[in-house]
Amino acid sequence: MDKPPFNPYLAISIGVLSVSTSAVLVKLAGDAPASIIANYRLFIAVLLMTPYILFYKTKEFRSISKKDWWLSGVSGVFLAFHFILWFESLNYTSVASSVVLVTMQPIFAFLGTYFFFKERFTAGAVISMIIAITGSVVISWGDFQISGQALFGDILALLGAVMVTGYFLVGQHVRKRLSLMTYTFVVYSISSITLILYNVITTKPFTGYSTETWMYFLALAIIPTFFGHTLFNWALKWVSTSSISMSIVFEPIGASLLAYFILGEKISGFQWLGGAIVIFGLSLFIFSTSKQNKVTIIHDANS
Repeated sequence: MDKPPFNPYLAISIGVLSVSTSAVLVKLAGDAPASIIANYRLFIAVLLMTPYILFYKTKEFRSISKKDWWLSGVSGVFLAFHFILWFESLNYTSVASSVVLVTMQPIFAFLGTYFFFKERFTAGAVISMIIAITGSVVISWGDFQISGQALFGDILALLGAVMVTGYFLVGQHVRKRLSLMTYTFVVYSISSITLILYNVITTKPFTGYSTETWMYFLALAIIPTFFGHTLFNWALKWVSTSSISMSIVFEPIGASLLAYFILGEKISGFQWLGGAIVIFGLSLFIFSTSKQNKVTIIHDANS
């Protein structure tokens, strides 16, 4: 194996920090509706990827089958509504609660593979899922004590996790047949079109935002997407998939710290306790399932 140009674990650390900025950037762009923020994040990312696709992936792009186009379309719709629900949750609840709950995606993914692909549960997976769900209940109960709005935000975040699970489950078969960049370009494009239609139907304004907000749109398209997910995929050449998967549990920590220092969001006792329980449960879950190669957390778009 070739020697990496720099430490892959450093790349993973930079990637975690980068994806941790996503929720904070959404909050900072708060004068725009959630669906508009999602729309521009994906639309700008597609624009940035277009030259690479035109120069290097045209042949592969033209060879995509009708079935893969259809599956990519469904996957893109799931991704669009993941971003709508998750970004909207940040209007009601804290960064800490929202990111911890949407990070429970691996649990929903495993449930999806059980019901749709008949994969069996291991004892370790069941125990870890119960632990993670218990943590989410603690967070939701604590937020309910604060306000009904915070609890509503928690529900939106969980629904966002369900949607990104659909994105992964539908798209995983297409991903095996296409390169990462081509698959990402196709799904992002379809997702962006879905969001444009959604915003037109719901009469959301596409313009009229401050220069600062446009900078946050651009930052969302670049930092979490390219500095985050691209580094994770680069590191896969030198580290195991389970190591990349484990990085997901550090995203809520990074996002919460950034929210504290940038937004001044304090973390309640229930959030500390519930978040710790969820992260512990997720860590156990990823460890127990990765040994059987039953679950893979694909870090290409959900943050």
